[in-house]
Amino acid sequence: MTLDNRLRRQVELATGRSASDAPVKKLKGDASNRSYYRVGAPPDSHVLMVMPPDAAKKSEEASSGEAPKELPFVNVHRYLAGLAVRVPEILRYDEPEGVMVLEDLSDHTFEQAQAAGDRAGWYTKAVRLLARLRARAEARPDSSCLAFTRSFDEALYDWELHHFREWGLEAWSGKKPTAEERAQLDAIFLRIAKQLAAAPKGFTHRDYQSRNLMVTRGELVVIDFQDALQGPRQYDLVALLRDSYVELPRDFVDAMLDEYIVAFEQQTREKIAAGPFKAFFELLTVQRKLKDAGRFEFINRVKGNPGFLVSIPASLRYVKAALDAQPQLAELRRIVARYVPELT
Repeated sequence: MTLDNRLRRQVELATGRSASDAPVKKLKGDASNRSYYRVGAPPDSHVLMVMPPDAAKKSEEASSGEAPKELPFVNVHRYLAGLAVRVPEILRYDEPEGVMVLEDLSDHTFEQAQAAGDRAGWYTKAVRLLARLRARAEARPDSSCLAFTRSFDEALYDWELHHFREWGLEAWSGKKPTAEERAQLDAIFLRIAKQLAAAPKGFTHRDYQSRNLMVTRGELVVIDFQDALQGPRQYDLVALLRDSYVELPRDFVDAMLDEYIVAFEQQTREKIAAGPFKAFFELLTVQRKLKDAGRFEFINRVKGNPGFLVSIPASLRYVKAALDAQPQLAELRRIVARYVPELT
């Protein structure tokens, strides 16, 4: 049976309706090993996720511990739905086939919506949704959800920083730091990792950005949450407001951080001191956006997908701006800028 007919059959099993003549279209891929197809024509269509059998339960992001016994997408989906967070409906999951039939959310992303107009309105909505999600998750921890069994610990932060060193510095420049510079980088990365890992943790989407929020009938729908874990409150804000795909002015980012603080307080009655909260946001920006720059080069060289290279300059601009406000990281900047002059 051809792949198209296999996918049509999955839709038939999920809906009980014939799909023998339904068109099948492969959708634009991302950086993952999953493939997506639209079967049928909107509004009578479904999106099918196709997963390689050897990677169905394995995270593509670095994480410790054993491979989960349940598909992370299904596991975290159940938890988020229980928090009344809008996620795509799962109509059918055929584990042996590695195929999932999902609600078709259309192709309209948050990235497109905010670019079309009312940027402030859309970001306010996304920030408030994030505050509500985080507040509810902190009030309802669940050890059966995979996101509560793994976390941004010191080792993971450090690994991601060295991922940048390997791909965003060494591969990017074609040079390697000297032994002395490497020892200094090791020490600085470890110091940053320790500081970030010491912060209180809670449910973190891990990639809450403009291409992982869909807009359906004016409502935001959260996708790509399978790698969720425990992390600081600011992490998802860095993903959203320091988005490599949508560059935002600093004053706008500051206003959205204020919006989050207010929204979170309304949900929890907890007062957040804006100064320390924003300072930690800037430190996380350095770590996350260095990692992103390295990851985009890794995806290009190892996965043969150059589509994310265009987003490296924005990632580095975020790092440069964040370093401007952190004199304690002057030595990091001095070393890295020798190989990545964009950070000078």
